[in-house]
Amino acid sequence: MYEFREFYIPQRMVEGLRRYIDKKIAPGHFLTAVISNDLKNAVSQADDENMKNLPAFVAYLHNEAPSACWGSEERMDEWLKDRH
Repeated sequence: MYEFREFYIPQRMVEGLRRYIDKKIAPGHFLTAVISNDLKNAVSQADDENMKNLPAFVAYLHNEAPSACWGSEERMDEWLKDRH
C-alpha cells in the first residue's frame, strides 16, 4: 500500500503500477487513464475505493515514477514501446 496524506493506493493497484514502471507491462483501463493524465476516463473507470483515493495515485506518480513514463498518452506509448 502507498499512503499520501489521508489517501492511499491499495496494494493490488501498487502492483499494477510497479509492473508498468519496472517491466513496461500495460495496465488496465483505470491505471492507463491515471498514467496518461486523463481525469475523465480515470473517474469513469474507477471503482469506489480508487475514486476516493485519486490524489494518492497522482502523488505516487509524481514522487515514485520516472517522469518519462507518465503525464500523457504519448509518454505512456513511448514508455511501452521501449520494452526490454
